[in-house]
Amino acid sequence: MTISRIMLMAAGAGVIASLALAGCQRKDDQGPTELTGRLFVFNYRVASATYMITLKKIAPIPDGTTAVTEFENPAGGDPLVTHEKIYSFWDKITLESPDLRCVRKDRPYSVSIRLVDASDKTIQTIKTEVKSDLDQTVLPTRPLVVGPAYTANPDIFKGDGSIDYGHDAACPA
Repeated sequence: MTISRIMLMAAGAGVIASLALAGCQRKDDQGPTELTGRLFVFNYRVASATYMITLKKIAPIPDGTTAVTEFENPAGGDPLVTHEKIYSFWDKITLESPDLRCVRKDRPYSVSIRLVDASDKTIQTIKTEVKSDLDQTVLPTRPLVVGPAYTANPDIFKGDGSIDYGHDAACPA
């Protein structure tokens, strides 16, 4: 075996080792969390739909961090924006939108999450889309129950025995 061949093999081994080590390291631009889940939650009992986004902590999160989340509004108009304080000891983070109207099946809705530190400096940005496998028309337009004892809503379950689940005609097509 010649010296040049040995040097070539050693260089190749060095390249393979450095690629393997690079694959194990977290990229600097990834940030302290990773997206682990995104879905719509339909609560039939109270006639609500919300976005739910879950993140997993993969690196330390500075004290005073806030998640600023912009959810596309399925009813149209400005995005729905939430500000959620993130605690450094949390391993899992759940971000939920306000109640929604007009969610459509198989339509992608955009969500943008910015983690900002106490000085309002962005430390991570996550952009994703959420699709529902159901149309919000599966929900009644008003809660089926009211009060802490889950009493049947008299606006839906009428005294004469009829039931009116309602229909939200104001949603865009």
